[in-house]
Amino acid sequence: MRVAIGSLKWGWEAYLVDQQQTPILQALLARVKAGQAPFYTPGHKQGQGRPPALQRVWGTGVWQTDLSELPGLDHLFAPQASIQQAQELAAAAFGAEQTWFLVNGSTCGVMAAILATCGPGDRIILPRNAHQSAIAGLVMSGAIPIWVEPEFEAGLAYSLNPADVQLALQRYPQVKAILLVSPTYEGVCTDVAAIANLAHQHQIPLLVDEAHGPHFAFHPDLPPSALSAGADLAVQSTHKVLSALTQAAMLHVQGNRIERSRLSQSLRLLQSSSPSYLLLASLDATRQQMATEGKTLLSQTLQLAAQARAAIQQIPGLSVLEATGLSALAKPPQRKIDPTRLTVNVTGLGLTGFAADEILDQELGITAELPSLSHLTFILSLGNTAADIQRLIAGCQTLAVKYALPTQSLPVVQPRQPKISVPAIAPRAAWYAPTETVAIANASHRLSAELICPYPPGIPVLLPGEIVTPEALAILEQVLQQGGILTGCDDSHLKTLKVIKLMRSKLC
Repeated sequence: MRVAIGSLKWGWEAYLVDQQQTPILQALLARVKAGQAPFYTPGHKQGQGRPPALQRVWGTGVWQTDLSELPGLDHLFAPQASIQQAQELAAAAFGAEQTWFLVNGSTCGVMAAILATCGPGDRIILPRNAHQSAIAGLVMSGAIPIWVEPEFEAGLAYSLNPADVQLALQRYPQVKAILLVSPTYEGVCTDVAAIANLAHQHQIPLLVDEAHGPHFAFHPDLPPSALSAGADLAVQSTHKVLSALTQAAMLHVQGNRIERSRLSQSLRLLQSSSPSYLLLASLDATRQQMATEGKTLLSQTLQLAAQARAAIQQIPGLSVLEATGLSALAKPPQRKIDPTRLTVNVTGLGLTGFAADEILDQELGITAELPSLSHLTFILSLGNTAADIQRLIAGCQTLAVKYALPTQSLPVVQPRQPKISVPAIAPRAAWYAPTETVAIANASHRLSAELICPYPPGIPVLLPGEIVTPEALAILEQVLQQGGILTGCDDSHLKTLKVIKLMRSKLC
């Protein structure tokens, strides 16, 4: 079957590619069929030495195809055969000029994007709600972040306003790149086209952490993909809302603003030298699925999401985040929201998101993707069924009827940061600086040596080299008090904090 790839809606050149192929999967099956004596890694030898406990769960097929870089299976870091072919098919399907398969998740893709565009001392514009992988990229590259604060409302961080990005470019005209997060965990999209235009006016690339948006390219009723909106690079977690195995992701590039050989070198630094062919084959097969059936599958998903959204909106005490509710913040109102992402405010039930999440998971058998202080976020994907949706609706109804508490004030502490800021010292310098541990009562106005964030979504509240503000500590304390979990800190109970030794700063 030959499938037309490229949509006039997105502006890609249309051409015909045989997207029914699965070159990596076929190469794996051919290798298994060859039946050769295995004197190579991995040690289970195509399942001959598999643990019995796992055999009962996995059967035999997974073990047989868990192979390494053998003759006929190509090499991830120097692809010339099946992997190269699979990546070319993926580039055509997702609207890129070149695609790299990632076996270390979007995390390594975001880090590689920063390494490929920034060096020590270079400046890069990022949203303050960037994923912690971006912070790791700053530490590795030595780049200095220019933080732009996203807009907040009701405890949610939305996307960046292009006007704020333009102001950052005016203040720091020597920046080497801009990195965006679009969509956010809650499905809120940035006006990528407007910011791409700003970046290109300054002759710099726009990098987009599009971890939660790999499905955008396959249905006209979804927001435009980052590449179709003009981004130079997009990193997507193919496993998050599509069908690839966990940790499988892709990095897409177009144009000539990014040196591709440097990007390849960066990925070689960050990816495993023993890539999982199970992950690679899952990327290959997922691309085939989306290229040949994506629009049909996503139409079904969108229909289920609309059903769930309409029903939950009618439940007293619950409200669902809508695109129309964002227009007051966007000037002009260019923001879009992923309709397959349901973010439900539960404070009208007198519950925190953490409490509601525990009830749904432990009592009602419904598990959300992300609880926060005031919201629950549910990911709907092509894997969800009508039965799932009915169960979600019924669970939310039960939550409202059986578990609601008397309405109480649940104030959410929000950051109070300037719109544009730079850290007191660069993240890399902070990472290598001598540290000491102090009581939390003595941590204010010191420089953080830790990267601390509620996880998921992995968005840091404190960063290495950043002044510890009372507001940041209040946010972390509130997360703990309401049942959330903190990661990145030595003391997960937040009785102490690691700070940079002998370096004090006054809060401006």
